[in-house]
Amino acid sequence: MLSRMPSRRAVALATALAAFALAGCSGPGQATGGQARVRASSGPAFAVLGQRAVRTLEQGYYTGAGSWNGCLPLRCGTGNQDWGDDSLTYSLYFHWRLTHDRAVVPIMNALAGTAYRYTPGSSSWSDVPMWDTIADVREYQVTGSQSALAKAEAAFRFVAIEHEPDFAFGACPSVLYQQPGGGNRLKTLETGSNYIKAALLLYQVTHYQRYLQLAIAEYNAVRAYFLSPHVPLYTVYVFDRGRTCRQVPARYFGSVNGNMIWAGFWLARATGQGSYQQQALATAHAVQAHLADAAGVYTDLQAENDISEPLVEAMYDLATLGHQWFARQWLLTAAAAAAAAAGPAGTYDRFFDGPPPRTPVTVWQVNGGLTVEQAAAALDPHGRPPQPGFWAHATFVRHELFLHYGPVSFTFTGRAVAIIGTIGEICCEAGHARVFIDGSQTFDQTGIWQNKSSSGLTLPDSVLFAWRWPRPGAHTITIRPGLANPKEGGPYFHMIGYDVVP
Repeated sequence: MLSRMPSRRAVALATALAAFALAGCSGPGQATGGQARVRASSGPAFAVLGQRAVRTLEQGYYTGAGSWNGCLPLRCGTGNQDWGDDSLTYSLYFHWRLTHDRAVVPIMNALAGTAYRYTPGSSSWSDVPMWDTIADVREYQVTGSQSALAKAEAAFRFVAIEHEPDFAFGACPSVLYQQPGGGNRLKTLETGSNYIKAALLLYQVTHYQRYLQLAIAEYNAVRAYFLSPHVPLYTVYVFDRGRTCRQVPARYFGSVNGNMIWAGFWLARATGQGSYQQQALATAHAVQAHLADAAGVYTDLQAENDISEPLVEAMYDLATLGHQWFARQWLLTAAAAAAAAAGPAGTYDRFFDGPPPRTPVTVWQVNGGLTVEQAAAALDPHGRPPQPGFWAHATFVRHELFLHYGPVSFTFTGRAVAIIGTIGEICCEAGHARVFIDGSQTFDQTGIWQNKSSSGLTLPDSVLFAWRWPRPGAHTITIRPGLANPKEGGPYFHMIGYDVVP
């Protein structure tokens, strides 16, 4: 089985963090109680922010040898497989698409050369080859490498044909289990939405009709089982226990909703059926309306098992090819907020509305910020974020809370808050909590999945949750136990304090 928690990265980061701590540092921009952490910025234009994002991608995260560094500024292993690494390949392709920068070609050639080659004898979960198929096609589109295309088709064929019986069974066999043989009975839209996108991309580059047919069939199955009943958003998890298929409600990952927006938009173009585009627009409008904080900034409530690049990419297609003004505004709003969240190493936290990271930033976290700044640079190169120093006057309030059996809460006055704690504190999966803001649960009910760490690393001083309001006010954040399920586990929450912007 392909490892989803690479031990090399865990060992490397543990060593690096130990050295970092011995040097008397707890992370970039660390504060003590009551002290402001960041100086105000003069506010570079989006064109400059986009250039910096590309530089971070190509000179920081890229190793120079056909792989990606797992995190920055400290190093925690390298790789070129599965959704974290692949998300940076997607972001690099996005840069090439916008600029046709010739410097991207040798990097993509190197990535294509080290990409995993699936054979019928390989062993994998169902979502991994689909993430990889998309990365392989993007490499082919840049380089024209027939080897990259062959790897893409082999990765797709591994799940869709050669090992389909290992995944396609249960009460709803038209959607696939994540683990061969059913594992923990989970079917995830990480498989299904990437299956659709992978098939459509293969259709676009090969013009083989069977890929289009498979994309349409999977799209219909996904809408039948993952589309939420009361809002046009897709939850990411369905449990198929053999007799019933039931959603885990309101787990609205940016990756899968972005994939479904992208799929609807491009299926409409491939088939001429406008209903696909209408469905894509309905989901995109719902993302804008429901998956944002009180200031209208997209906020991702996952740990680091979600990636935002596919959502940015989909919104960009709507904004440019689809001429949708709301998508353009969504991107610029996100990019303006994220500009205040850039760390000293050019890294971005997964929260566009949060503060600069004070801990090493993994590939799972950084891809959205790197991509959204590129999108803003293309849409409005001379525009400038209106509040580039938004977190400059934030103070860190040390306030430790640990969730046991009942709810815990804290009250503050301000216009933004960021809860600080450790990702993967009891590494690396089970343990989550629900979040209530002034008495109302967040629309995305993932809340804070603190113990989930895709990298297999324990990351102290991380942002666990961030939220903004249009103006200062008194607010109460309440954390309640998460409802146990086989994927997210039972309740867990531990914070050491919070940043607050007055």
